[in-house]
Amino acid sequence: MVEKKASESKLSYEAARDELAEIVESLEDGSASLEESLKLWERGEELAKICQEWLDGAKAKLASAKKEAQ
Repeated sequence: MVEKKASESKLSYEAARDELAEIVESLEDGSASLEESLKLWERGEELAKICQEWLDGAKAKLASAKKEAQ
């Protein structure tokens, strides 16, 4: 099972994405118990949020750079 990272705020986009991919794979293979599946799902939600925050930050930086270039 995938373990929760201690320093989530410092988790890189790539690390969060890779862990999320592992969780999806674990959920898809169907071998986890209901309780484990729920924990995996919750962790996946956390990781998806981290990824979205990274993507939103990158989008804001690109928008800012585009504005400065004009």
